Amino acid sequence: MLRVRCLRGGSRGAEAAHFIGAMLGRSIGKWVQRAFQSTQTSAATIQPNIVEEDSVPKTADPVPADCPVCSYNEWDPLEEVIVGRAENARVPPFTVEVKANTYEKYWPFYQKHGGERFPEEHVKKAVSEIEEMCNILRLEGVTVRRPEPIDWSLEYKTPDFMSTGMYAAMPRDILLVVGNEIIEAPMAWRARFFEYRAYRPLIKEYFKYGAKWTTAPKPTMADDLYDQEYPIRTVEDRHKLAAQGKFVTTEFEPCFDAADFIRAGRDIFVQRSQASLYIAEQVTNYMGIEWMRRHLAPDYRIHIISFKDPNPMHIDATFNIIGPGLVLSNPDRPCHQIEMFKKAGWTVIRPPIPLIPDDHPLWMSSKWLSMNVLMLDDKRVMVDANETSIQKVFEQLGIKTIKVNIRHANSLGGGFHCWTCDVRRRGTLQSYFN
Repeated sequence: MLRVRCLRGGSRGAEAAHFIGAMLGRSIGKWVQRAFQSTQTSAATIQPNIVEEDSVPKTADPVPADCPVCSYNEWDPLEEVIVGRAENARVPPFTVEVKANTYEKYWPFYQKHGGERFPEEHVKKAVSEIEEMCNILRLEGVTVRRPEPIDWSLEYKTPDFMSTGMYAAMPRDILLVVGNEIIEAPMAWRARFFEYRAYRPLIKEYFKYGAKWTTAPKPTMADDLYDQEYPIRTVEDRHKLAAQGKFVTTEFEPCFDAADFIRAGRDIFVQRSQASLYIAEQVTNYMGIEWMRRHLAPDYRIHIISFKDPNPMHIDATFNIIGPGLVLSNPDRPCHQIEMFKKAGWTVIRPPIPLIPDDHPLWMSSKWLSMNVLMLDDKRVMVDANETSIQKVFEQLGIKTIKVNIRHANSLGGGFHCWTCDVRRRGTLQSYFN
């Protein structure tokens, strides 16, 4: 919302402020509408069939043969991956953007423990689970890389805010690999402002050996990026606010989490929430989506899709692409554009109800982490060892399940897809839509 405060000038000053505000409002509205219409138009024209690279105009620079970074989708054979760390994980301070992305029953936990360590025994178990996950990935022939361990307890201050850190557990949130390019996301949580530091040694190494390296505009995270009076008390409030197109992030500056994007060759899908052309979801706004659209054009097409979700955080526990024309779609958070995928010949699979117990703590996520899987290729999937129902779904599809238990790691905010960022997959750039 544009706010103009008239300090001097009486009625003429007020009229001038009103005129300027109206002009700016119309300009911003037209810009967002153009961006939305452009994206919707490209999404509306998608058709089935895989188009080989040779039949598509070649505008992208070729990837060097020895470049260590190259990944175009979520299912080509996985060769190298970054796996996050649970060590030193801290509870983020209970700020407005954290409140808008967490469940009401955990608010007292954040109010009491914000800035402190997560429960020590729980984190130890999470660390052990992730180490075992890394070992299994190596046994499956995947090179595993890890971020640097960092002390996230240090308080930092910018001209706009103060905070402590959080963790480097979820590389999917901050890093997006598109071809041979690594993009650092301008995330919206203040507790994650310096999270990129844990990954910089790795990224510099990849850059040294030929990868492209892009850092999206770093947000100031000033108060104007957030609706400080965001009137949320319950999940019911969230449904009502979402229906009105109201979310905690504003359009003050670009912000997005990389985990709001999911790749299918030349087509990349990003989630937004359901009602508004002017406000996007809780951690990704329209300016962030538009930055990505312009940055990746003309080689890649960004398609905005939306879901019935009162707590929109990341796309991969709602809509997870697991193969060419094959997607898991959360039945509790239906996709408003699902018919578009069906008409394009996609197979849409409704995953079964998760089996995780109600009393298991999920401080920053939902039970639907059961569908937050990591494809090792189109015939192998890393899936929760406890989720036997979804294992059967994959087995019926002819996909071998690699079963791993990361139940305690789930509590810190993610499943296998969240805990990883695939750096290199053996495959070529293709278009999965005409």
